[in-house]
Amino acid sequence: MRRTAPTGRLATAVVGAAVLLGCVSGPAASQSSRDPRPGTEAKRVLVFSKTAGFRHDSIPDGVAAVKQLGETGGFTVDATEDAAAFTAANLRRYAAVVFLSTTGDVLDATQQQAFEGYIRQGGAYVGVHAAADTEYDWEFYGGVAGAYFQSHPAIQPATVDVEDRAHPATTGLAQTWNRTDEWYNYRSNPRDRVHVLASLDESSYTGGTMNGDHPIAWCQTYQGGRAFYTGGGHTKESYAEPAFRQHLLGGIRWAIGDAQADCRPENGYRPLFDGTRASLDDWRQAGPGSFTLSDDGTLTTTGGMGMLWYAGSGFGSYSLKLDWRMAGDDNSGVFVGFPPSDDPWSAVNNGYEIQIDATDAADRTTGAVYGFKSADLKKRDRALNPPGQWNTYEIRVEGERLRVYLNGVKINDFTNTDPARSLTDGHLGIQNHGADDEVSFRDIRIKELPAKTAKSATSAGPMASQGD
Repeated sequence: MRRTAPTGRLATAVVGAAVLLGCVSGPAASQSSRDPRPGTEAKRVLVFSKTAGFRHDSIPDGVAAVKQLGETGGFTVDATEDAAAFTAANLRRYAAVVFLSTTGDVLDATQQQAFEGYIRQGGAYVGVHAAADTEYDWEFYGGVAGAYFQSHPAIQPATVDVEDRAHPATTGLAQTWNRTDEWYNYRSNPRDRVHVLASLDESSYTGGTMNGDHPIAWCQTYQGGRAFYTGGGHTKESYAEPAFRQHLLGGIRWAIGDAQADCRPENGYRPLFDGTRASLDDWRQAGPGSFTLSDDGTLTTTGGMGMLWYAGSGFGSYSLKLDWRMAGDDNSGVFVGFPPSDDPWSAVNNGYEIQIDATDAADRTTGAVYGFKSADLKKRDRALNPPGQWNTYEIRVEGERLRVYLNGVKINDFTNTDPARSLTDGHLGIQNHGADDEVSFRDIRIKELPAKTAKSATSAGPMASQGD
C-alpha cells in the first residue's frame, strides 16, 4: 500500500464479495540465464543418459529436446553417456546435471563421490523418468532423486493433479493435466521429504499402487543443492508435447537458479481459496474495487483502494501461504491480525501489511512489514521472481512474532510491541490497491499451529530459531 495521507477515512460502503469472471494475462517469457556482462558465457547443463539396465528409445528425443530448450532458455547443453565426466573439476562447469532416463548402476564409487561433492557445493540435479530406476545401492542418490522406481502399468492416459502452480515447472498448467505416459509407482512416498508439484489421480487410470497419494513431480533442496524430478518422459511423444517441454524447461530453470520457488515440504495446509467460486463464500470485499476470478483459478485486483478479507474466522497461530504475481511495477499487500470490519482502513490501523511492491522505499517494499520493518533486501532480491512470474509468500505468525518467507527464503522477522495491535487473534486479507495496479493471487492456504505462550518461547532458548 502506498499511503497518500488521506483527508478522511474511506467510506465503508461494501461491494460484497465482488468477484467477476474475467481473464488474466499469460505468463511472461522466461528469463535468460545468459550473463549480460561482456565476455561471460551462458550457464551450462550436462545431460547424462548412460544406461546399465533397460534403455528407453526416447533418450535421443529427450537429449534433442533439452538442447532445444537450452537454445530458447539461454543455457548451453552438453550431452554424454560417459561416466568419466563425473569429476569434481568437470562438474564445476555445470549449473545442473540432468539424469535423463538413466538406469542401473551408472557411476563408480569415485564418480559418486564427485557428484556428492558437486551437490553439496550448490550444484543441481534434474531427474527425468527412469532416473528413479538408477543407483539403488547409493543412499545419497536415492535422497537427491526423492524416490526409487517400483513398477509401472501399461502406457495410458491419466489425470495429473497440479498441486503447486507457482513453481516454474508447473506455472503454465491448469489444475488438472491430462496426458499419456508410462506412470511409475515408487517404492516409497516422498511427500514428507520433498515438495510435491504434481500427483496422479489413481482413479483416472489402472495400475496405480500408492493408495491414492501418488506424487509424480517434485522439487527439494538437498544437502546444499537443488533437485527436481519428473516421472514423465517415457515416450518419444513426450518431448514434442508443448506442455511437457515447458514442464521440463521450468524444472531446469529452477534447478540452475534462473527462477525461484518454495521447495520445502508442504503438509497439513487447508485451502482458504482454491480457485473455485465456492471457496470465495467466506470472503468479503471491504471498500472500493474488487477482484476478478479467471477460469484458471486466479484472482486479480480491479480498482480500489480496498481489500478482500477472509470473514470465515480469525486466526492466532498459523502459517499462511499464497502465490502472487505482479504484472509490472504494481502495488498490493497481504494484511494480517486485524479485527473484522468492512472498512479497509481498519486493517491498516489495527493490523499489519506484508507489502508487495518491489520498487518502493525499504520499509514499504516487497517483504516489508509496511511502515514498520524492511525485509532483508539482499535476501529478498535473490529470492524474488520478476514481474510476470509467480512468487510464494509464507507468513508465519506465532504469538506476536511474524516471519515472512519469499519462495522459501526467510526475508523478515518482526515482533509486535505495539499495545494497540496484536497478532494473537485476527483476520487475513489481500489488497486491491488501485486502478493502475494489477496483482494476481491464487492457492491461498493455511496451517494452524500450536499456540506458543511467552513462557514457552522464552524457555526454548537458543534452539527456538531452528527450522527457520
